[in-house]
Amino acid sequence: MTEMMASKSTENLVRTCSIWRALEDIGDTPVLLILESIWMGMSRFGEVQGRTGLLKALLSDRLKRLIEKKILIKRPIAHAPKSHEYALTAKGVDLFSVVLMLYRWERDWGFAQARRDLLVQHTPCGAVLEPVTACGSCGGVFTLDDVNWKPGPGIGWMAPYYSRRRNQQGFETDQPSLLRGSVEILGDRWSALVMRAIFTGIRRFDGIQKDTGAVPNTLSSRLKSLTELGVIKAEPYQHSPTRFDYYLTRKGYDYYYIVMMLMLWGDKYYGTPEGPPVVLTHKNCGKSLKPLVSCQKCGEIVLPQDVSIISNS
Repeated sequence: MTEMMASKSTENLVRTCSIWRALEDIGDTPVLLILESIWMGMSRFGEVQGRTGLLKALLSDRLKRLIEKKILIKRPIAHAPKSHEYALTAKGVDLFSVVLMLYRWERDWGFAQARRDLLVQHTPCGAVLEPVTACGSCGGVFTLDDVNWKPGPGIGWMAPYYSRRRNQQGFETDQPSLLRGSVEILGDRWSALVMRAIFTGIRRFDGIQKDTGAVPNTLSSRLKSLTELGVIKAEPYQHSPTRFDYYLTRKGYDYYYIVMMLMLWGDKYYGTPEGPPVVLTHKNCGKSLKPLVSCQKCGEIVLPQDVSIISNS
């Protein structure tokens, strides 16, 4: 059962953040593996379990959670009314840009062995998909260096609500995965929030702790694991005792495309009446940035119905 916890002390408030709210729903490795399996065409309980390797109880719990959050629906199968299948809602489909950025990062930095021969094809042009980010205002391809970030009307402070979750390590599978490595970061809420903090220029332990709301032991563990993964690096700024500044590596910097798309999804479904906490502007055209994902080969916007999973074997 989910137990909601919140700090009542103003000293423990964190920045208002659509990323935090979104991670409360999908910042969980089993959830992301379920969504990947459904994106890959699995729809029945047994199919999803076979693809993800999740234990039945854990899978049931996460499917129930996704239905409660209106990301999935459960419906009877027309030709087998006693059987059911799971499908994405409109809210779930809107995670597609996050999935594409996970796939992009995985191709560049993830676990090639986990992917094995799986590829994503952009069916309209027939090319193996190389997703790139495009500005919805001018259509131009952009990188993170082309983006201005500034506080939005929804900026403020909030209590760091979080849910306790069952052990997430209850899965084992030899099935190939398009996203296995990339979801290990996003699938851990604290790791994703640490990445967000460092990207926004917060470098030191105390500042990251205040920004994320993580307790010291949790934060130390995540900084260690993210360093071992090669997405951040630690550089000492003080000796006796040794204290560090933390910086994103190129591998970590590229992960922020995922976080940006997640933030926009969170703005849409968890935003406040005042507006988003962060506003993005495309430097090249000077207009509000509404990122889209396009195919590098043909330049067309990539839609969920326009991709297929193929084997390179």
